[in-house]
Amino acid sequence: MSAPSTGGASRDGYGSALLRLAEDPRVVVLEADLGKSTKSCLFREANPERTVSLGIAEQNMVLVAAGMSSSGKIPFASTFAIFTERGFEQVRNGVARPGLVVHLCGSHGGIHTGTDGSSAQSIEDLALYRTIPGMTVMHPCDDLSAEELTIQLLHHDRPSYTRTARNKTPRMYDEVSCKDLKIGKGSRLREGSDIAIIACGVMVSEAIKAAEVLSSKGIEATVVDMHTIKPLDTELIDDLVEACGGIVTAEDHSVIGGLGSAVAEHVSYTGGVPIRMVGVSDRFGESGEPEELMELMGITHGDIISSCESILS
Repeated sequence: MSAPSTGGASRDGYGSALLRLAEDPRVVVLEADLGKSTKSCLFREANPERTVSLGIAEQNMVLVAAGMSSSGKIPFASTFAIFTERGFEQVRNGVARPGLVVHLCGSHGGIHTGTDGSSAQSIEDLALYRTIPGMTVMHPCDDLSAEELTIQLLHHDRPSYTRTARNKTPRMYDEVSCKDLKIGKGSRLREGSDIAIIACGVMVSEAIKAAEVLSSKGIEATVVDMHTIKPLDTELIDDLVEACGGIVTAEDHSVIGGLGSAVAEHVSYTGGVPIRMVGVSDRFGESGEPEELMELMGITHGDIISSCESILS
């Protein structure tokens, strides 16, 4: 893998993907007052006749999207991650239970959102949507991967939830390597045989930083971008269990129910290696700058390093 480069936020990739998807006349976009923030505004500006702005009415947005899906459209509906939770029952009963294909995007997820504070920092969204039968759940790490995975949803036959981030993150992919991404398949960014670090979203770049520091100490880590939390790439996890001495998961999300839980659930069935989870503990977030909050919540590359070393000591 080449060195990370400066990129945009994953929400920018979502917006770029919607513009590309506009070539398919079945694609429609729904907003709940936050198109400028989620970047669905790019689609609206180019295709106003195929954009529905519902105002501050997330439950209505979800059910309008369900109706459009049942009429042959492919709806992409977006708002802040925390506000998608207002429509959880509608996603469950109005979208997933009847098997309608609606693609929901929640932007500004996690404590990396920063100064908006705990009321706007969804740290439980991935866990919630993981519990819905038949739901695909993704958390891309940069703008290019978010764009590619969103494009692939055009031919995805299940409802989905994608979390995107507010702030810019280093690019883990370039225009070529992102084409190798596949929904449901983790991406190996670095190879090592001592320990495996499985990360998603904004924590992928932190995992790469941690691996570089560990390498200087003689510890070689495999780093996986597990952009799809459900369906989980269990085949890849099995390979890591066989090859490495332990697994550390890293996510800007509660340690309850998210990526770490998904990995631990699978490994508990198959047996294998020690696991440590780097994530938000059983608490709410706070207002502050992203770097300050990551330090406060214990989700920095330093925390990943400490977890790796605790397994191998």
